[in-house]
Amino acid sequence: MDLKILVTVFTSVFIAELGDKTQLATMLFAADKDASKLTVFVGAALALVLTSAIGVAAGSIVSQYVSEKTLQYVAGVGFIGIGLWTLIKA
Repeated sequence: MDLKILVTVFTSVFIAELGDKTQLATMLFAADKDASKLTVFVGAALALVLTSAIGVAAGSIVSQYVSEKTLQYVAGVGFIGIGLWTLIKA
């Protein structure tokens, strides 16, 4: 296991998830007095693990057909596009 990649991925995903709609939804479920906090945590954690597994599988498949450099450019343009769209809609 490459520790540098592990730390980079962890940090990137952790920062990206802070304050997003997934975290807000989880907070809403946890705010319910009748909801088990452990159940909310396990459900949210399993959902993140599954979506991450789908991302890894999709990335693995796509990388067989598209170069890493092209994927980086597409991801960069995509993030810029989302940022611009967010600014325009604000």
